[in-house]
Amino acid sequence: MAPTDPLSIQLYSARKFPPLDRQLQTIKECGFTNVETFGGLYDDLPGLKAGLDRYGLTAKSGHFPLAMVEGEPQRVLDIAGALGISTIIPPFLPPAERPVDRFGWAAVGERLAGGAACLHQKGLRLAWHNHDFEFKPLPDGSFPIEYLLANGVLWEADIAWIIKAGVDPMVWLERYPDRIRLIHVKDIAPAGENENEDGWADVGAGSVGWSQLWRYCVAAGTEIMVAEHDNPSDFERFARVSAATMRDFAGRGAR
Repeated sequence: MAPTDPLSIQLYSARKFPPLDRQLQTIKECGFTNVETFGGLYDDLPGLKAGLDRYGLTAKSGHFPLAMVEGEPQRVLDIAGALGISTIIPPFLPPAERPVDRFGWAAVGERLAGGAACLHQKGLRLAWHNHDFEFKPLPDGSFPIEYLLANGVLWEADIAWIIKAGVDPMVWLERYPDRIRLIHVKDIAPAGENENEDGWADVGAGSVGWSQLWRYCVAAGTEIMVAEHDNPSDFERFARVSAATMRDFAGRGAR
């Protein structure tokens, strides 16, 4: 089954290149049809909604801090309702809040499951977005990601971060194929390159084997493919190059 949204982009990639209207115009001109929102945008919800409407873009997923999901559930619902977001994604756990053993991570997993259950009652989904720390072994040899996904929580797999953790992403993708509803399509520059961009690269211009990974994720039922670059020096370049690569993958099934 083909993804519903093979050309999506995380607006976090554009955060250093205001104004928002120009960001959205660039996204539209590059061929993206869907965006993923993040917390820094929600303070001007009417402006964000107007911009999406102006350029005919949808926003089917959004990043929301776990503390917001738990502590301000009605605000999360209001934002999702205004923008048409159907998948709520806690994207990160600050270092000071990360447990040190399996019991602590199991408790975080229970929190995610509780949030997912509450959102399900409102017709929404919850998915966890990973960085690298979820794939660092705990003292007993288990991994945080095992506890975060233990209760049926969906997963937005940021594959480049898994690689950054020093593990084979296919091991984990093959372990949870039915959870991967979204992925972050992010690339890693060859060692020593793009240091001004924190070592990241435009999609297709780096070392990640995206052709195989794209094909696997499509076969697993991934719905939304989200381009992301954590620190591009030129957002328009990143959007243009990445959209062209993803369009090619979508058109030929990454054969």
